[in-house]
Amino acid sequence: MAARPPRCVLPLPGHGQAGADARALVLDTNIVLDLLLFADAAVAPVRTLLHAQRLCWVATPPMRDELARVLAYPQIAPRLAFYGLTAGELLQSYEAQVRWVAVAPRVSAVCKDADDQHFIDLAVAHRAILLSKDKAVLCMQKRLLALGAHAATAIVFEANGWADVSSAGTATTPCAALMA
Repeated sequence: MAARPPRCVLPLPGHGQAGADARALVLDTNIVLDLLLFADAAVAPVRTLLHAQRLCWVATPPMRDELARVLAYPQIAPRLAFYGLTAGELLQSYEAQVRWVAVAPRVSAVCKDADDQHFIDLAVAHRAILLSKDKAVLCMQKRLLALGAHAATAIVFEANGWADVSSAGTATTPCAALMA
Protein backbone atom coordinates (compact mmCIF):
# COMPACT_ATOMS: atom_id res chain seq x y z
CA MET A 1 0.00 0.00 0.00
CA ALA A 2 1.40 3.38 -0.97
CA ALA A 3 2.03 5.88 1.78
CA ARG A 4 -0.12 8.98 1.82
CA PRO A 5 1.72 12.19 1.04
CA PRO A 6 2.52 14.38 4.04
CA ARG A 7 -0.06 17.01 4.89
CA CYS A 8 -0.29 19.98 7.13
CA VAL A 9 -3.33 21.95 8.16
CA LEU A 10 -3.18 25.60 7.24
CA PRO A 11 -5.42 28.24 8.71
CA LEU A 12 -7.60 30.15 6.31
CA PRO A 13 -9.89 33.05 7.16
CA GLY A 14 -13.05 31.78 8.81
CA HIS A 15 -16.48 31.97 7.26
CA GLY A 16 -17.48 35.63 7.06
CA GLN A 17 -13.86 36.83 7.11
CA ALA A 18 -13.28 36.63 3.39
CA GLY A 19 -11.87 39.30 1.16
CA ALA A 20 -9.10 41.46 2.56
CA ASP A 21 -8.17 38.82 5.15
CA ALA A 22 -7.89 36.02 2.57
CA ARG A 23 -4.75 33.89 2.61
CA ALA A 24 -2.37 34.76 -0.24
CA LEU A 25 -1.96 32.18 -2.98
CA VAL A 26 0.70 32.00 -5.71
CA LEU A 27 0.10 29.65 -8.64
CA ASP A 28 2.84 28.54 -10.98
CA THR A 29 2.05 28.49 -14.69
CA ASN A 30 1.21 24.77 -14.87
CA ILE A 31 -1.31 25.10 -12.04
CA VAL A 32 -2.80 28.16 -13.79
CA LEU A 33 -3.30 26.02 -16.89
CA ASP A 34 -4.92 23.30 -14.76
CA LEU A 35 -7.26 25.88 -13.26
CA LEU A 36 -8.18 27.96 -16.31
CA LEU A 37 -7.73 25.64 -19.28
CA PHE A 38 -7.85 22.00 -18.31
CA ALA A 39 -10.44 22.29 -15.51
CA ASP A 40 -8.41 19.69 -13.62
CA ALA A 41 -10.40 18.22 -10.72
CA ALA A 42 -7.32 18.51 -8.51
CA VAL A 43 -7.69 22.30 -8.50
CA ALA A 44 -11.40 22.27 -7.59
CA PRO A 45 -10.64 23.16 -3.92
CA VAL A 46 -8.57 26.11 -5.14
CA ARG A 47 -11.47 27.30 -7.29
CA THR A 48 -13.85 26.92 -4.32
CA LEU A 49 -11.61 28.84 -1.93
CA LEU A 50 -10.97 31.60 -4.47
CA HIS A 51 -14.71 31.93 -5.14
CA ALA A 52 -15.39 32.07 -1.39
CA GLN A 53 -12.64 34.74 -1.08
CA ARG A 54 -10.78 32.63 1.46
CA LEU A 55 -7.72 32.67 -0.82
CA CYS A 56 -6.39 35.68 -2.71
CA TRP A 57 -4.49 34.82 -5.89
CA VAL A 58 -1.56 37.24 -6.14
CA ALA A 59 0.47 37.65 -9.31
CA THR A 60 2.91 39.99 -11.02
CA PRO A 61 3.11 41.19 -14.63
CA PRO A 62 6.10 38.90 -15.36
CA MET A 63 3.94 35.93 -14.31
CA ARG A 64 1.28 37.03 -16.79
CA ASP A 65 3.99 37.39 -19.46
CA GLU A 66 5.16 33.84 -18.76
CA LEU A 67 1.59 32.55 -19.12
CA ALA A 68 1.20 34.40 -22.42
CA ARG A 69 4.45 32.84 -23.66
CA VAL A 70 3.30 29.34 -22.65
CA LEU A 71 -0.07 29.84 -24.33
CA ALA A 72 1.82 30.42 -27.60
CA TYR A 73 3.51 26.99 -27.43
CA PRO A 74 2.47 24.78 -30.36
CA GLN A 75 1.30 21.98 -28.05
CA ILE A 76 -1.07 24.35 -26.18
CA ALA A 77 -2.93 25.74 -29.22
CA PRO A 78 -4.83 22.48 -29.90
CA ARG A 79 -5.86 22.30 -26.24
CA LEU A 80 -7.18 25.86 -26.35
CA ALA A 81 -9.14 25.00 -29.50
CA PHE A 82 -10.49 21.81 -27.91
CA TYR A 83 -11.93 23.82 -25.03
CA GLY A 84 -13.18 26.57 -27.36
CA LEU A 85 -10.85 29.21 -25.96
CA THR A 86 -8.34 31.63 -27.36
CA ALA A 87 -5.14 32.67 -25.65
CA GLY A 88 -6.61 36.16 -25.30
CA GLU A 89 -9.73 34.87 -23.54
CA LEU A 90 -7.67 32.79 -21.14
CA LEU A 91 -5.44 35.76 -20.35
CA GLN A 92 -8.53 37.90 -19.72
CA SER A 93 -9.83 35.29 -17.28
CA TYR A 94 -6.43 35.25 -15.56
CA GLU A 95 -6.32 39.04 -15.30
CA ALA A 96 -9.85 39.17 -13.89
CA GLN A 97 -9.03 36.71 -11.09
CA VAL A 98 -5.63 37.84 -9.82
CA ARG A 99 -4.72 40.67 -7.50
CA TRP A 100 -1.79 42.47 -9.07
CA VAL A 101 1.15 43.09 -6.78
CA ALA A 102 4.66 44.40 -7.21
CA VAL A 103 7.50 42.08 -8.14
CA ALA A 104 8.94 40.75 -4.89
CA PRO A 105 12.58 41.16 -3.92
CA ARG A 106 14.81 38.11 -4.23
CA VAL A 107 14.84 35.92 -1.13
CA SER A 108 17.60 33.84 0.38
CA ALA A 109 15.99 30.58 -0.79
CA VAL A 110 17.29 30.21 -4.34
CA CYS A 111 15.63 27.78 -6.72
CA LYS A 112 17.67 25.55 -9.02
CA ASP A 113 15.36 26.60 -11.85
CA ALA A 114 15.81 30.35 -12.32
CA ASP A 115 12.46 30.54 -14.15
CA ASP A 116 10.69 29.59 -10.92
CA GLN A 117 12.45 32.09 -8.65
CA HIS A 118 9.82 34.81 -9.09
CA PHE A 119 7.11 32.45 -7.76
CA ILE A 120 9.23 31.68 -4.70
CA ASP A 121 10.05 35.33 -4.07
CA LEU A 122 6.39 36.31 -4.28
CA ALA A 123 5.25 33.46 -2.02
CA VAL A 124 7.75 34.47 0.65
CA ALA A 125 6.93 38.19 0.35
CA HIS A 126 3.22 37.47 0.91
CA ARG A 127 3.64 34.47 3.27
CA ALA A 128 1.59 32.63 0.71
CA ILE A 129 0.73 29.12 -0.30
CA LEU A 130 2.67 28.34 -3.50
CA LEU A 131 1.09 25.64 -5.63
CA SER A 132 3.40 24.00 -8.13
CA LYS A 133 4.13 20.68 -9.79
CA ASP A 134 7.76 21.64 -10.36
CA LYS A 135 10.21 19.42 -8.47
CA ALA A 136 12.71 22.28 -8.23
CA VAL A 137 10.09 24.27 -6.29
CA LEU A 138 8.70 21.41 -4.21
CA CYS A 139 12.13 20.33 -2.96
CA MET A 140 12.35 23.76 -1.28
CA GLN A 141 9.41 23.14 1.07
CA LYS A 142 11.44 23.29 4.29
CA ARG A 143 13.36 26.41 3.26
CA LEU A 144 10.14 28.16 2.27
CA LEU A 145 8.41 27.15 5.48
CA ALA A 146 11.28 28.73 7.44
CA LEU A 147 10.55 31.95 5.52
CA GLY A 148 6.80 31.82 6.18
CA ALA A 149 5.58 30.36 2.89
CA HIS A 150 4.23 26.93 2.00
CA ALA A 151 4.95 24.98 -1.20
CA ALA A 152 2.61 22.18 -2.22
CA THR A 153 1.10 20.39 -5.17
CA ALA A 154 -2.54 20.85 -4.16
CA ILE A 155 -5.03 21.99 -1.57
CA VAL A 156 -7.43 19.26 -0.56
CA PHE A 157 -10.56 19.09 1.54
CA GLU A 158 -10.76 16.01 3.71
CA ALA A 159 -13.79 14.31 5.17
CA ASN A 160 -12.03 13.75 8.51
CA GLY A 161 -12.87 17.22 9.74
CA TRP A 162 -9.84 19.18 8.57
CA ALA A 163 -12.03 21.07 6.22
CA ASP A 164 -15.54 20.76 4.93
CA VAL A 165 -17.27 21.93 1.80
CA SER A 166 -20.93 22.78 1.98
CA SER A 167 -23.41 21.70 -0.68
CA ALA A 168 -23.16 25.25 -2.02
CA GLY A 169 -19.49 24.62 -2.73
CA THR A 170 -18.03 26.98 -0.18
CA ALA A 171 -15.56 26.02 2.48
CA THR A 172 -17.26 26.14 5.86
CA THR A 173 -14.36 25.60 8.26
CA PRO A 174 -11.28 27.78 8.73
CA CYS A 175 -8.76 25.18 7.57
CA ALA A 176 -7.71 23.48 4.40
CA ALA A 177 -5.30 20.58 4.22
CA LEU A 178 -2.22 21.23 2.17
CA MET A 179 -0.93 18.22 0.32
CA ALA A 180 2.81 18.26 -0.19
